[in-house]
Amino acid sequence: MTYPYQAKAFQDNQSDGLDTGGADGSGARSMVWLRGQPHLEDYLNFHRKKVIGGETTDPRMLTARWRDANDLYYDLEESEAGIADTIACRPLDKRLAGLAARLEENEWFRSSFDNLPYTIELVELDKLVVSQIQVENGFSHRIATRLGPKPTPAQLFRFCLPLERELAPVKIQRLSSNRYQFSSPSSDFRAHEAMLLRNPALAGVSLPGPAAALLGVSVGFGSNFLSAVRSESRVVLQNGYHRAYALRSAGFTHAWCVVEHVTRKDELQLSATDEVLGDPAFYLAAKRPPILRDFFDPRIAEEVPTRPTDCLVEVEITVRSTTSTAV
Repeated sequence: MTYPYQAKAFQDNQSDGLDTGGADGSGARSMVWLRGQPHLEDYLNFHRKKVIGGETTDPRMLTARWRDANDLYYDLEESEAGIADTIACRPLDKRLAGLAARLEENEWFRSSFDNLPYTIELVELDKLVVSQIQVENGFSHRIATRLGPKPTPAQLFRFCLPLERELAPVKIQRLSSNRYQFSSPSSDFRAHEAMLLRNPALAGVSLPGPAAALLGVSVGFGSNFLSAVRSESRVVLQNGYHRAYALRSAGFTHAWCVVEHVTRKDELQLSATDEVLGDPAFYLAAKRPPILRDFFDPRIAEEVPTRPTDCLVEVEITVRSTTSTAV
């Protein structure tokens, strides 16, 4: 049987030989950026602050490039109007029902998709609406190489919706007696919500004395499942951009995705990214919004070497203990 996602031979898109970690020892990262998207100021700041050598690049030249891509998007509004609404999606393969059941039992999954109806679908990559306008090319290429060009349905499912993953390195520094800084090169690095643990959850935790409760903040990563939001006939990619880009780079046409179903604006607040929430009409109603295929259009996409960036999380612990006296 031929699967709709069957890949052709791998394509190496690293035209400049750049990779995460700096193949040349510089630490440079190869970043693909979509020109012509809101806003021009963001594009200029990106070049000035993050692109290696960008501070000496003529801003007028960058503006001209951005304008050309922006004009192209206007043309695409006519020639490809409604393309995002024709995305081809297939329901869960019955042979993968066991994998899907184990996925849905996972605590990471349950906490990520606990408030909206969802389905697990095989979605067409090219026509996914995108709100994130940059991806790291070198990282994406490496993770696709691990998958291989002809995975089984189960291998592709686990790649798109992994329960086990290799975590990026994390550096921890104590800044003072009550301040800690955590850093990681991963853009997925974050602090989770504070948690209050009480007995019997404290069983097995080594504590300096009898404890009534333990309040803590975990620092780490998101669940990182490939996920999207569907509004009517349009599917907007939410999480898993590097994985989706990696699959498309390798010639894959479809990927397994958790698709949450949104029917009104209030529901969108529960799941959508800040970019989509900031301009829902653009992503959900525009005749021709940016789609994943645009990352592979040389008229729009620009590959540049960028400076290495770390995501930082600082945690400060403040405890106030007082007594009160009845008056």
